[in-house]
Amino acid sequence: MQKFNFLLVVSFFLVNQSFGQIDSLQVKTPQKITTWELAKNDAGLMWGGFKQVYTSPFQWDQDDWAIAAGIAIGTAGLNIIDQDAHDYFADQEEKIPGVVKEFGWYFGSPQNNYGVNSAIYLTGLFTRNKKLRKTGILMISSASAAGLIQTISKTATGRARPNAGSKATFRPFSKEGGYHSFPSGHTILSFTTFYALSKQFDNIWVKSALIAGGMVSPVSRLWAEAHWLTDIALSTALTVVVVDSIDKYLDKAMSSDPAYIEREKKISWQLQFGGNRIGVIGTF
Repeated sequence: MQKFNFLLVVSFFLVNQSFGQIDSLQVKTPQKITTWELAKNDAGLMWGGFKQVYTSPFQWDQDDWAIAAGIAIGTAGLNIIDQDAHDYFADQEEKIPGVVKEFGWYFGSPQNNYGVNSAIYLTGLFTRNKKLRKTGILMISSASAAGLIQTISKTATGRARPNAGSKATFRPFSKEGGYHSFPSGHTILSFTTFYALSKQFDNIWVKSALIAGGMVSPVSRLWAEAHWLTDIALSTALTVVVVDSIDKYLDKAMSSDPAYIEREKKISWQLQFGGNRIGVIGTF
């Protein structure tokens, strides 16, 4: 019996020492990151989405190039009816309620549009709502990427606005606002916001209502004789391509919600026994 007790004590000693040797065992435990850390993560996603727009053409397949060719051909085809479309929309201008025209102008302005996009993102950031954060990131990065394209294009092409010249009048690199018609900045900013928002809903009626809302600003530019139909059409198509490209990127990049990350922590193990109980306790 004494020999058995001696062996039991020795065994407990060895086990306790063994657990003592794994005091530095690393395990993964979820830890909530700060709002600032989450904002920095999301800023990286915005930049990643922006880059995605300009690098994705290098990865296009035949279907993608076919879509691009279709957009180019369709835009060229619409050019045939540009003057007729302009005359029609100009005649409707007096029939349009002032509130509709004002909404089209103000919502398509950069300061107002980015204000709305930023408000949506910040709401998602501070409430840690992944869907709202993604929507805000999608809106901001899409508007920035497409906006840069339209800024360079309208300066490089120098197409005259309907109230400044004919549809075939071009003054490349002109500094005059009357020759910055192609494509439409108001269309890109407005439709980017509504189209990005529509992608967050499955209901076809909600989607349709949001897309219709996004077209108010583009059409208002036709009423105001500020753009040709081809300006609006190309801008809308460009927006769809940009938003879809960034949306696919974010689906993959945000597959793991960064609101919680895994950090390494140590667990100190100790063998404890007393009375009729024997146990192993980990302290972390």
